[in-house]
Amino acid sequence: MRRYILQRLWQGVILLILVTTIVFFLGRLTGNPADLMLPEDATEEDRQALIETLGLDAPIHEQFIIFISNAVRGDLGDSHRYRTPVVEIFFSRLPNTLMIVPAAMILAILMAVPLGILSALRRGGLIDKFSGTIAVLGIATPNFWLGMVLIYVFSVQLGWLPSARMGGFEHYVLPTITLGTFLVAGFMRLIRSSMLDILDSEFVKLARIKGMSETTVVWKHCLRNALIPVLTLWGVFMGGLVTGAIVTETVFAWPGIGRLTYEAVIFRDYPLLQAVILMDALLILLINLMVDILYAYIDPRIRLAE
Repeated sequence: MRRYILQRLWQGVILLILVTTIVFFLGRLTGNPADLMLPEDATEEDRQALIETLGLDAPIHEQFIIFISNAVRGDLGDSHRYRTPVVEIFFSRLPNTLMIVPAAMILAILMAVPLGILSALRRGGLIDKFSGTIAVLGIATPNFWLGMVLIYVFSVQLGWLPSARMGGFEHYVLPTITLGTFLVAGFMRLIRSSMLDILDSEFVKLARIKGMSETTVVWKHCLRNALIPVLTLWGVFMGGLVTGAIVTETVFAWPGIGRLTYEAVIFRDYPLLQAVILMDALLILLINLMVDILYAYIDPRIRLAE
């Protein structure tokens, strides 16, 4: 187990270096941030002075070497827009994203698990057709469109819920539904597919022959073995929720990591964009490593490399 974890960590370091390199060079293709930071009446001397202050006057390969050497020491630079360390900005926004991610995940689990199981047990029935319709709509509906529709209906027309920003409990409802809809669809169809495979297996037939109740067969034997592909999808979705809720947070003006990434791109804030992508990649790697380790505890047939 230790060897496996060390191997995955080493692979993660290589991946972080590749991601950082790609983001560093691609980010500079968007233009010079000095053009956005200066007023319209600024002179060329003002522009050159600002470029020197931001450290953008050096050749790009020298900028990259400086960035890597500082990053190794834990210094990812200061934001061009906020003029504060980018690490502090990231961790000040991270709790805001973590407030809606668990709610969306809980919503998805509470709806997807029972619907997925019932769809498998009542294959071809009314519940199966209903859940299939929900899955198709959930996967096909873009988050930004769903968010705007929810705002129009529940905020503009009915006035029941706020349309944007953070606040009390009511502020969490629309972003949670927007994030959780896609998760419900994905989890539900995967649980249904896994349960159908497990229900036809030999050990389930043997459990029924022994006289076990249908509840024990479904919840103890079938569901546990069906969780392996679900756990994989959970790791992918969890990483995507934590680091990639750009559209949802932008629609609802939610001050989280997704909104921060959008701001970094719009304002050409190179240090902030690099730090956000780097920290996002680190979070995804840690989540995927945790999922791989959990495999062995859910299914004893799986053995991680020693």
